[in-house]
Amino acid sequence: MFILLTATDSYLQFITVLVVFVLVLAVTAYTTKWIANYQKKQAVNCNIEVVETAKLGGNKWLQIVRVGETYKVIAVCKDTVTLLGEVPKEQLKEVSSGGESLKFRDLFDKAVIDRRIRKNSDDSEEPKD
Repeated sequence: MFILLTATDSYLQFITVLVVFVLVLAVTAYTTKWIANYQKKQAVNCNIEVVETAKLGGNKWLQIVRVGETYKVIAVCKDTVTLLGEVPKEQLKEVSSGGESLKFRDLFDKAVIDRRIRKNSDDSEEPKD
């Protein structure tokens, strides 16, 4: 025997699934943040710090690493790490981050604005007959 669902039952079922979905997303987000904070506390190194990283291509990176009070330049490849030399602290440029980290919303808004500007400039450059 088939049980026919009324419109009210269908809406109620949809709302229930939607609420469960939102709860699962919330629990996932909370758990991810908790694990990230836990790992950050576990990996506290006060003597070793990666100061700057530059990608050279593929799986090749150039890094400036602070070890104690000295700064070393290393090349990091897929299977090897090579010490290239030392850099005096006086030669390093300080980059002030302003205590501000990039937020996804800010990046998203900037991308949307840039896309609108490009679209408007493309529309205005079309040849007129």
